[in-house]
Amino acid sequence: MADETGLFVYGIVPSDVEPTPDAAGIGDPPGEVAAIRHGELAALVSEVGLAEPLGRPADLRAYQELLDGTAVVAPVLPVRFGTVVTGPDAVTELLGNHHDGFVAALDGFEDRVEYVVHGRYHEEPLVEELLAAAPQAAELARQVHGQPEAASRQQRLRLGEMLSQAVELRREAENRHVLDAVAPLVVESTARPPSNELDAVNLAFLVDSARVDEFVDVLEEYAGRHRDLIRMRLLGPHAPYDFVAAHQLAG
Repeated sequence: MADETGLFVYGIVPSDVEPTPDAAGIGDPPGEVAAIRHGELAALVSEVGLAEPLGRPADLRAYQELLDGTAVVAPVLPVRFGTVVTGPDAVTELLGNHHDGFVAALDGFEDRVEYVVHGRYHEEPLVEELLAAAPQAAELARQVHGQPEAASRQQRLRLGEMLSQAVELRREAENRHVLDAVAPLVVESTARPPSNELDAVNLAFLVDSARVDEFVDVLEEYAGRHRDLIRMRLLGPHAPYDFVAAHQLAG
């Protein structure tokens, strides 16, 4: 079993896409990336040992770097991380069975990339703003200030619930404000779930390559106006993970 190998499938691309000589796949040493073609499509793959564990941080980085680097120069449909098939025939069957759907999806991502906007509140100024807008919560905060935790447990729990609800409402409004700011510049958008209780914004955008500079300028201006309250990051360009993936199209 230790000597058996399969093909790790990264993504689906147009048939004229060639992996660059320095393209590195998963594994140690990194696997050599190849393209298996069928009709108007190709799948980016590399050989992997079937007994080899997957999911190491280095493997995830290699998967993302290959797909994100490809997305800059050609449309790509990501395949779910960890998809391993028995060999070239299985890849060809996948491409053949879903050929037209994959081709149509790739056409929709031509000259488009994904960006993720993530923002996190600075806790102290956020709490100050929330308490200033909520007299009942402010009174609870005054009551528990300087009190032993055990003696003020119920008030602290209630205060925590009120602040959590207020942060959620504030987050929803912040997401809407960012969406409104960039709406004319994006093709599509989707909200991601918060990764932290202090998350202010977590949105993915599909952007035409020709409008990326405008998109970045608007976000930089927004971040500048809110820097005292939110630390914002722009991540990308990425493959369109949040908008379509080959496994979704293939069912």
